[in-house]
Amino acid sequence: MTTTNTNKLTENEVKKAKPTDTPYKITDGGGMYLLVKPTGGKYWHLAYRFNNKQKLLALGVYPDVTLKEARIKRESARKLLQEGTDPSDAKKEDKRLSILKAENTFEAIANEWLSKKTKLQASTVKTYHHYLSYIFEAFGHKPITDVTSPDILALCRQVEAKGTIETAHRIKMTCGLVFRYAIATGRATYDPTQALKGALQPVITTHHASMVSPADVARLMQGIQGYEGHYTTVYALKLAPLFFVRPCELREAKWADIDLDAKEWAYKVSKTKSEHIVPLSSQAVALLVELKAISGSGVYVFPSIRSNQRTMSNNTVNAALRRLGYTSDEMCGHGFRAMARTILDEVLGYPIEIIEMQLAHAVKDANGRAYNRTKYREQRHKMMQHWSDYLDNLQIGNVITVNFGGIAI
Repeated sequence: MTTTNTNKLTENEVKKAKPTDTPYKITDGGGMYLLVKPTGGKYWHLAYRFNNKQKLLALGVYPDVTLKEARIKRESARKLLQEGTDPSDAKKEDKRLSILKAENTFEAIANEWLSKKTKLQASTVKTYHHYLSYIFEAFGHKPITDVTSPDILALCRQVEAKGTIETAHRIKMTCGLVFRYAIATGRATYDPTQALKGALQPVITTHHASMVSPADVARLMQGIQGYEGHYTTVYALKLAPLFFVRPCELREAKWADIDLDAKEWAYKVSKTKSEHIVPLSSQAVALLVELKAISGSGVYVFPSIRSNQRTMSNNTVNAALRRLGYTSDEMCGHGFRAMARTILDEVLGYPIEIIEMQLAHAVKDANGRAYNRTKYREQRHKMMQHWSDYLDNLQIGNVITVNFGGIAI
């Protein structure tokens, strides 16, 4: 194509071009012309050669695309040709990417993510929809790869300004869950919520301090794996997240109550005095086998440093967490319960009834009767094994391990 003899047309000529019985062309030079059809339609085209083949590129329809705009498109196409690129191929790729972006908006991926969580309770799904309504209004229309940390922070700041601090944190957490799903399914490469750690106002709460973000839990599990100290503390720290029982129940665990063959620990709940079963994962069994070789001659699984006939101190696990660098506002022994409850529900998608049963909370059936200790026994065994496997994955750095199947009840 030549750069000479272009810009022959005027806007007035283009505007006044009248249709005839047959289509005709009026040229602007440089391969570009206006095709006037008998119906009155006026179409910009660019004729060019690429790899010794004559080709045609549509530049748009007049007057939606003006003469000036058509010339800009012509020059862009000529530049591509000079770089060895076929403008028609470039146009097709732009269209493909545009369609892909439209399909991969934050809202589209968030709805897909939530649709996979089929085992969640209706109330939980409703809560997610509540948080997502804020997000969709702010940037749901954006391709997920275009959503940035400042976008999320700006939304959270608006929510904070209304005094709903916890909602701001929940919005951030929900964004993170959607981003991790997008990463897992190949539609994103990073989670911008990770850059917002510490950026929001803290939630004032009287609940036990806990880690509920998979990324934070990953660091916690890595710290626990590398902890060095007295054997009682080491094993208590490793088993606490696998059991997620109350600290006093962990401390007072007895060998007589643990059936390694059946993979179960049966005891009476400290609060209600009702009987309870903790299914033991293969990881928990392996640790208990190791520990029994050391402390199995005594009554307690976690004996005192001074005597195997007494339990370890009630501050043993908390002291170990402090040694790992966690303050009392960040993590405590009781926090393993909140950690498990949150992630089993919000990340792994287990029915809340099963989780509550495993936490030994007062769960009742549809008739108001308390469930017995063996309720959901098989499902709880599967959940506890999955939980241990999940923590193993986090410990080795796989922070996007997700299961959207859950367990039917």
